Amino acid sequence: MKRREFIALLGGAAAWPFAVRAQQSERLRRIGVLISTREDDPDGQARAALLRQGLSELGWTEGRNIHIDYRWVGGDEARAKANTAELVSQKPDVIVANSTLLLAAVRNETSTIPIVFVVVGDPIGQGFVSSFAHPGGNITGFTAFEFAIGAKWLELIKGIVPELGHIAFIFNPEAGPFAEKFVQSIEPLAHSLGVRLTVTPTRDAHEIDRALVAASGEPKGGLIVSPDAFTTANRGLIISLAARYRLPAIYAYRYFATDGGLLSYGHDAKEP
Repeated sequence: MKRREFIALLGGAAAWPFAVRAQQSERLRRIGVLISTREDDPDGQARAALLRQGLSELGWTEGRNIHIDYRWVGGDEARAKANTAELVSQKPDVIVANSTLLLAAVRNETSTIPIVFVVVGDPIGQGFVSSFAHPGGNITGFTAFEFAIGAKWLELIKGIVPELGHIAFIFNPEAGPFAEKFVQSIEPLAHSLGVRLTVTPTRDAHEIDRALVAASGEPKGGLIVSPDAFTTANRGLIISLAARYRLPAIYAYRYFATDGGLLSYGHDAKEP
């Protein structure tokens, strides 16, 4: 879904507590926004700017008829829970949750405030919504990936490194519980290509380093990084370690490549 479609979703979601009409009164509405990156992350700031721009195009302007409260969590589960609880306590009119980690946190805090989710890996499989057509409850939004893209990641890295004999897949269990569905896509192709697959959960910087050290010890090894809030927040470390250990790596988001990673393949979160 492109940015304009997402903004239209925000404006027209069934759970949205106020309709965008020119004739309505200018009562100040409060929007809570949970973003998975750190506040100083350029991509996170770009997401926030695009949201403000899109809302402005629909007639919602900060300081005139809306106030936006941001919370930045940097892929940290404890911070996500604390910041979400604080935001919910302020009783905003609607909350935007950017990532599976944050959607899980805010769902546990409220069943009444409308929630619009963004870039969530498996909203139906994780039980956040019943379906996209009829989400039910107070949650609606859209996902970011088809899980079949996992095989495409392997295909692309194999094309760059034809001699590839081992691929490591790293993910964070809390931020990316949907990772197994990517693995299910990767496994059959890995088998047909004669590439051995290792799946490793990572929860902190030490475990990231340990996983990449292990992968670099495999002959003809490579790396696939699952798209979740934790790996995104720690992309600088992952990219630098992949370079240090000479591991060819593929990522889901373009900003991994622009930050120095070898290759990315996925949607552009900032596409107009």
